[in-house]
Amino acid sequence: MELRIFTEPQQGASYDQLLAVARATEDLEFGAFFRSDHYLAMGGDGLPGPTDAWITLAGLARETSRIRLGTLMTAATFRLPGVLAIQVAQVDAMSGGRVELGLGAGWFEAEHTAYGIPFPKEKFPRLEEQLEIVTGLWATPVGETFSHSGEHYTLTDSPALPKPAQAKPPVLIGGLGATRTPRLAARFADEFNLPFASLETSAEQFRRVREAAGKEGRSPDDLIYSNALVACVGRDEAEIARRAEAIGRGPAELRENGLAGTPDEVVEKIGRYAELGASRVYLQILDLSDLDHLELISSRVRTQLS
Repeated sequence: MELRIFTEPQQGASYDQLLAVARATEDLEFGAFFRSDHYLAMGGDGLPGPTDAWITLAGLARETSRIRLGTLMTAATFRLPGVLAIQVAQVDAMSGGRVELGLGAGWFEAEHTAYGIPFPKEKFPRLEEQLEIVTGLWATPVGETFSHSGEHYTLTDSPALPKPAQAKPPVLIGGLGATRTPRLAARFADEFNLPFASLETSAEQFRRVREAAGKEGRSPDDLIYSNALVACVGRDEAEIARRAEAIGRGPAELRENGLAGTPDEVVEKIGRYAELGASRVYLQILDLSDLDHLELISSRVRTQLS
């Protein structure tokens, strides 16, 4: 089981704070640093204001050396697909081939309104076209061109440059949709991720994705299956309660809906997700100033799962 760190900077974080967490992620031997792609806080003032996901990852690409870097999830509404393909390829080259692209349809209408970003009614068909275009641009051999004529996007004789350092940066698709999401994951995903889902929900959705992969002619085991869950780990009840209070949650609720408790409790619950087929867990870290939390998880949870 691989543990990755997942942050929500729209809630309030500067680049320097994110850099500190990314460096701790690397020093403490977690597998990756991921961040959300949002421009508006979901509660609280969000000070000092939003940071752009791909500008952040470009900076971290030059200031880290080992960890994987990516998004859960980039919103397809934020960027044109040709531009996104260029951005991800460039950051991948800047990192020496350590980038992964989580791509979703986009859902938070208020942040679109706040920053003048169009919020289309039909988002899922746009996501499907974006996946076709981004992966198609990367796959086009150097010297050849890529064209696409779709309902939402048209590309004509694109040189399909630049190329990423990896032959293809891994693509993550996630969500709880019963039909379209598994189908898209089966077509395009290297990894299927479930955000904040129970064991029961994870079992059912993983089953759907595996079934869809078979229908696409892929082995279900070609995909990596993962979960994203909020983390709140403490050596004792007082430390658990302090960390829960810092993020505005309660210990009992976090134990029910996330990965909360003592290190041994958290290891046991992660093991239950592993039994369902998950081989990665993204630990949502909401208090980015508490680097001791990462140290505890690394020394007392990660080491038991290695």
